[in-house]
Amino acid sequence: MAMLQGIRTLRAISSSMFRCVAMGWAAFLQILTHRDSASLNYNKQWAIAIYSGDSPLRIVPSPAADNPVLTARDVTDVRASSVADPFMIRRGQQWYMFFEVIREDNGLGEIGLATSCDGLAWQYQQIVLSESFHLSYPLICEWNGELYMIPETSWKNSVRLYKAAEFPYGWTFHKLLMTLEGTTDATPFLYRDTWWLFASVPSHDILRLFCSHDLTGPWQEHPRSPIIKGNRRAARPGGRPVIFDNRVFRFAQDAFPTYGTALRVFEILEISHTTYKEREVYSQPIVRGTGKG
Repeated sequence: MAMLQGIRTLRAISSSMFRCVAMGWAAFLQILTHRDSASLNYNKQWAIAIYSGDSPLRIVPSPAADNPVLTARDVTDVRASSVADPFMIRRGQQWYMFFEVIREDNGLGEIGLATSCDGLAWQYQQIVLSESFHLSYPLICEWNGELYMIPETSWKNSVRLYKAAEFPYGWTFHKLLMTLEGTTDATPFLYRDTWWLFASVPSHDILRLFCSHDLTGPWQEHPRSPIIKGNRRAARPGGRPVIFDNRVFRFAQDAFPTYGTALRVFEILEISHTTYKEREVYSQPIVRGTGKG
């Protein structure tokens, strides 16, 4: 993975990235780098790789994948300088990966699509969502039989919900969930009949928590929010939380000393409408960038 000299890396662990195999669990972890507006000259280093392991806490570069599995060179319908922020979902026998494509001409992010039969070898398809503003972090949710996407739209100071009008290529704006200044990487997940949503800020040191009975809202801020203040190692979401072995894990991008140096994992010990408690599983990151682009 590309991660040298303060390049931002490491996002997107997806609960849909696990499949049961004869030897146990194989976890597909998408390690990636992301755009830094102050470091556009680094864009050509950012790529997407597949990691695997027997749990989401023990992962290494997959020996079965030709990493990186996607780079800017694979994008065929626009000139791209980088790919980043992948989220995967399986439908039938097919894997679908939605990810950020950074355009070379204007530096804005759009959402691209790649497909795979085995989660290891990927074929780029096309751009499936673009706006006049920057898009990234295309988190995919399924709710009441419908598929939704919540890409990062911090440039619009909002959390916006898109709906699959014709999966996987057709996405339309569905609803404005929140208006929040500078909100980054909004990360909802369903747990115990409640939707929870983590969101960070551009300074990478504050993590806010919201809850709702419905993905489409209304959303309310948790009384303990912000649940993290002044900690650049733990505040910025690093993909959707994963429920594994009856435990809930939250992943965070380590932003110290610079954003994206590594990925850390936290176990959510208690979450309710009035309480929140977590602990870091390991004192060290579970993944670091490799610097191999």
